[in-house]
Amino acid sequence: RRGTIVDRLGAPLATSEPADDVSATPYLVKDPVRTAGRLAPILGMDENALAKQLARRDTGFVYLARRLPAASADRIKQLGIEGIDLTPGSLRSYPRGMLAAQVIGAVGIDGEGLFGLEYARDKLLRGRDGLQRTVFDGGRQAVKVQDVRRTRAGRRVKLTLDAEVQARTEEVLKGVGETYQPKRATAIVMDPRTGSLLAVANWPRVDANAPGKSPAWAIQNQAVGLTYEPGSTFKAFTVAAALEDGEVTPTTSFNLPPQIQVADRVIGESHGRGWVTLDTSGILAQSSNVGAIMVGQKLGGKRFDQWVRKFGFGSETGVDLPGEERGLVLKYKDYSGSSMGNLPIGQGELVTPIQMMTAYAAIANGGILRRPRIVQALDGRPVPISRGKRIISSGTAHEVRKMLEGVLAPGGTASEVKIPGYQLAGKTGTANKIDPATGNYSEEKYVASFVGMAPADHPRLLVSVIVDEPQGAIYGGEVAAPAFGKIASFALPYLRIPPS
Repeated sequence: RRGTIVDRLGAPLATSEPADDVSATPYLVKDPVRTAGRLAPILGMDENALAKQLARRDTGFVYLARRLPAASADRIKQLGIEGIDLTPGSLRSYPRGMLAAQVIGAVGIDGEGLFGLEYARDKLLRGRDGLQRTVFDGGRQAVKVQDVRRTRAGRRVKLTLDAEVQARTEEVLKGVGETYQPKRATAIVMDPRTGSLLAVANWPRVDANAPGKSPAWAIQNQAVGLTYEPGSTFKAFTVAAALEDGEVTPTTSFNLPPQIQVADRVIGESHGRGWVTLDTSGILAQSSNVGAIMVGQKLGGKRFDQWVRKFGFGSETGVDLPGEERGLVLKYKDYSGSSMGNLPIGQGELVTPIQMMTAYAAIANGGILRRPRIVQALDGRPVPISRGKRIISSGTAHEVRKMLEGVLAPGGTASEVKIPGYQLAGKTGTANKIDPATGNYSEEKYVASFVGMAPADHPRLLVSVIVDEPQGAIYGGEVAAPAFGKIASFALPYLRIPPS
């Protein structure tokens, strides 16, 4: 039997039930019409079509049904019809239907994993079939049975996912989909201390019990397979790098013009303004493009490139999910004169949602970049947590978190999001998408995103929401940040995370 997949508390997400394949040896079926009349109601088949199958003389074997549930198979067995055989097997089912379908995946009719964890962990879940040699006499009676190879059941896979957090996250994402009608959307919930994924949600949803009813693109797990330009959520890493290198402090003051010219490009803010003086904290809180570029210029292109890679961008995170993309990071030798005008503000590089979560987790957990995990245990044996590596000091991580609190404070780009009792930190993002028809940035297509953590002083919850091409609104603070608030409002008390 294929191994069971359960959530972190043992709730079943994928199970196997006894089921048989029903087959016929047509030349042994003495009365195809009468036999079809007896079998059709049990198999749920058309009686005439079944009779034609049983009357075939061009083959000695034909399948009548695959993976027939045990109760129905027992009824057929009791009929004792010569030429009708039952082969033991199992039927894979998903008790929660659409819950985490793109993550868990599904299996084919022959029991092989097709996508998701069912595919990635197929060898462990499938186990090994037994082999039995049977000798029959002339009357088809078994005279000798020998077990050549013993059956080995599939292994039980326990995930870090929490079914209730997953359900709430999918419910919130469904609301985003219905309100803004985006092309697609994804959300991830993580414990940043260990990299454990508590929820990985995708919209539109897919029914794991009937994945063929959904378009192929909807089956993709966007959390690992979507590549996008992150926009302003990337500014946190620009600032963290400059802090760690000693180029700025949270209170370093910048006199910011309305626009800034970098080589042949003139870059302004998302909302027009005059000259303004902001410190580094204010630059993050108000998501100033001009300010982030000036911070990036203090680093210089070579150091900026090194820091981008240090945070894990351009490489797979190593999460135990199939289909992970690497994103696309420009090599330093390929920088143009204007690259340091767009890269520090999150345009010109492609990242994945799981990369963003992993990098933000390093800010949340005190500076450790750790491989995210979704498999907690195999057959009761814990899977080790990645030790990770320190990329920034705990002091720098603390300073960035304090600065990110300003994003949700009055005057910040997500100031309307609040959870009573909890101090929040996070960053909004609104990124232009490339129009494939023109090769230029579109003025109509955007990715709205938000990454947030709570409690801000010692985060135990990290949530990201990425919405691809929302309609009617484009800003991360309006589209994605409220979804973060709804997910976190449920998860914090549910996970018994005390207030700040």
